[in-house]
Amino acid sequence: MGCPPTVKYDQKLVNGKSYMLVANHTSMLDIMLMLYVSRNPFVFVGKKELVKIPVFGFFYKRVCIMVDRDSTQSRTGVYRRAQKRLHQGLSICIFPEGGVPDDEHIVLDNFKDGAFKMAIAHKIPLVPITFFDNKKRFSFTFFSGGPGRVRARVHEFFETGILDEEDKGTLREEVRDIIYNDLISTVS
Repeated sequence: MGCPPTVKYDQKLVNGKSYMLVANHTSMLDIMLMLYVSRNPFVFVGKKELVKIPVFGFFYKRVCIMVDRDSTQSRTGVYRRAQKRLHQGLSICIFPEGGVPDDEHIVLDNFKDGAFKMAIAHKIPLVPITFFDNKKRFSFTFFSGGPGRVRARVHEFFETGILDEEDKGTLREEVRDIIYNDLISTVS
């Protein structure tokens, strides 16, 4: 058995409060590490194509708000389903890169707007999270990775209560810069 993940909290999540959780996405470990990092109940927003993965897909469709990224109607429906989950006291988790880049040399891909637009629309704090080691431990390349520690950092939250939808681009880039700078400045 390995050692538990190491998580540094710049700010703690408050039990019973809803958040928009966003992190870099490089590995199948990301989902499990997010469950470890956030003890608050949450649901993922993820692409519907993952339902097709044997066994994983069965569980995925029960704990995820699925989106067809090619469908405007599906993307719009995500907001209604997220609102329902937020009213139930849950948080929302989105990996804003929109998937794992095919090129594993990319440190952090561009972020899509959805998480930032949703956090502003629902006036919930946005929580940037950096996952440092997941790509090295278990990347999406078959038979890659190896044993070792897994680390995460929960950054200071961004309050969205006073923001408007036109602020989503600035928020998106500020959050991406925090995670990117953390990834390139941390020596493994």
